[in-house]
Amino acid sequence: MYLQPSRRRTKRNPWPWLLSFAIALSVAWYLYTKQLVILEAVRGPLPTPTPTEISPREHVAVGDRFFETGQYDDALAEYIRAAEMDPTLAVAYARWGRTLALRRQIAEAVRIVRRAVELDAESAENQAYLTMVLDWNGELADAMVAGRKAITLDPEYALGHAYLAEAYGDYGYIQEAFDAAETAVELDPGDFWVRRNMGYIYELTAQYEQAVYEYKAAIEINPYHAFVYLDIGRNYRVLRDWDQSTSYFERATQVDPQDPQGYDQLGWTYFAQGLFQPALTQMEKATQVDPTFAPAFGHLGTAYYTQRNYEDAITNLHAAIELGARSEDMYYQLGLAYAYTGRCDEAVPWLEQALLINPDSAIAQRGLADCRESE
Repeated sequence: MYLQPSRRRTKRNPWPWLLSFAIALSVAWYLYTKQLVILEAVRGPLPTPTPTEISPREHVAVGDRFFETGQYDDALAEYIRAAEMDPTLAVAYARWGRTLALRRQIAEAVRIVRRAVELDAESAENQAYLTMVLDWNGELADAMVAGRKAITLDPEYALGHAYLAEAYGDYGYIQEAFDAAETAVELDPGDFWVRRNMGYIYELTAQYEQAVYEYKAAIEINPYHAFVYLDIGRNYRVLRDWDQSTSYFERATQVDPQDPQGYDQLGWTYFAQGLFQPALTQMEKATQVDPTFAPAFGHLGTAYYTQRNYEDAITNLHAAIELGARSEDMYYQLGLAYAYTGRCDEAVPWLEQALLINPDSAIAQRGLADCRESE
C-alpha cells in the first residue's frame, strides 16, 4: 500500500485575536458609559424604584392582624397611616381609638373614636367602640347611650351587647349587665371580647371562679392580649391563690413586655404575701418600662412606707401624685412619712388632703393631732 507522507499543520497563535476582542469590548463600554453620562446630564438620573404603597383599607387590614396578635404599637402605626391617607375612613379611626385604650391613652382614645362616629354615626362598630372608650374613661352615662345605639343599629352585633354590658356593670345596672353579656355570648360564643366581658360582669358581682372560667375561655380564643392575664391574676389574688395569681401576672409580662401593669401587679401580689424584695424589684421594673405609670409609683411608695423607708416612700408617693394618682391612703402615707422624719410643716398639707377625700380618716386625723402637739 502506498502511503502519502504526512503534512504537519502549523499551530496558530490565538492571543492576537483575543487582544483585538478585548480592545473592541473596552471601546464599546467606554462609548456606552459616555452616552449614559450625556443622557443623565440632559434628563437627570433615573428615579430609584420604590415599593408600591398599599391602600388605606389594606393598612387597616394589616393593623387588624397586628392587633389580633397583641402587637398594639405596630397596629397603631397602620391605623394612623390609613387615616392619614384617607381622612374620611371611619373604621381606621375607630380601631385606632380602640387600640389606644389598650395602651391606657384613654382620653386620646375617646377623641379618636368620636372622630369615627362623626364620619359614620350609623356604624354599629363605631358606636360599640365609643361605648368601650367612654366607659373606660368614666363617662358611663354617655357610654350607655352609645351602646344602646350600637345594638339598635345592629341587634345581631355581639360586640355591641358586650361593650354595653361592661358599661351597665360599671354604672351599677347589674341585671341589665348580665342580660347584655348573656345575649352577646348567645350571638357569638367564640368571640374573645364577648367572653372577656362576660367574665368582667362575674367579677363585678364577686363571682370570681366564674369570672376566671370566662377569662380563660377568652384567652383560649386569643392568647395574645395581656390584659386578660391581668384579669385572671387579679381574681386569683382575691381568691388568695397566690401561685396561680403570680403565674398569670408573669404570663402577662411575657405576652406584652412593654406593659407596666403586669410587673406592677406581680409586685403588688408579692407585697400582699410579705415578700418585700421581689415586690420592690417588680414595681421598680414597672416604673422603668413606663415612667409615666402612676400606680407603680404609688405601690412602691406604699411598700417603702410599710418598711419605714420614709425617704424613698416620699420620693415615690410624690411621683405618683404628680402623675395624677389620688387616694386617701396615698395622701396620709405621704403626710406621715414627712411627720416621721420630723417635717410636720410638710406633712400637714398632705394629711389635710386625705381628710378632704375622707373627713372620717382616723389615721389622717391622728397624724394632724400629733403634728400640732409637736409645735
